[in-house]
Amino acid sequence: MRVVVSVGGSVLVPTLDSPRIESYAETLREVVASGHELGVVVGGGPVAREYIGTARELGADEVSLDRLGIEVTRLNARLLGEALGDVAAAAPIEAVEDARAAFRRGEVPVLGGTAPGHTTDAVAAGVAEHADADLLVYATSVEGVFEADPSEDEAARKFDRLSPAELVEVVNQVELVAGSNAPVDLLAAKLIQRSGLRAAVLDGSDPQHVADAVAGDHDGTDVVPE
Repeated sequence: MRVVVSVGGSVLVPTLDSPRIESYAETLREVVASGHELGVVVGGGPVAREYIGTARELGADEVSLDRLGIEVTRLNARLLGEALGDVAAAAPIEAVEDARAAFRRGEVPVLGGTAPGHTTDAVAAGVAEHADADLLVYATSVEGVFEADPSEDEAARKFDRLSPAELVEVVNQVELVAGSNAPVDLLAAKLIQRSGLRAAVLDGSDPQHVADAVAGDHDGTDVVPE
């Protein structure tokens, strides 16, 4: 099975902690060793937010802020690539098309961001679509997709299963509420809908949850094409 995993920066590198990165890499290597093809997209996390916040105070425009965030995601991707060792492509992949080529070479493409305006959520969906992946896994800081932001509404209900169209609707509603955050952004949700991808959104704080999702057993939200 061909799998693309999107690991949030706040999940992989809440701080620069090598044992945590190695733990994630070990689990991902086990996924590869079990016979799956794997691609990984890494987010920026707290470090990216700090750089972007400081640059905004200094007067940087939004495209420049996006580019700064992309550089941080690529640094995070390089850290994970180093931890993955020989199974990973030699350097972080910088384009969706190059990720597909890495799959064909039998390597694990590891990406950060690619272009201004595209989050790593959307990059992961684009990689999965272009590489004809069987499964897209979002390893996030929450347990799945909720009807509202659980940090804002403790009574928010988690969905066990959604269609891609339902995912788009839920994400759109959450993002319309000021200050709320959806576990997958709207562009990524629309790409999932367009491509008919099967996806899983789950708590990635324990990398084993990712391996469980690849094996078809997890406690997050399944997004299943209609």
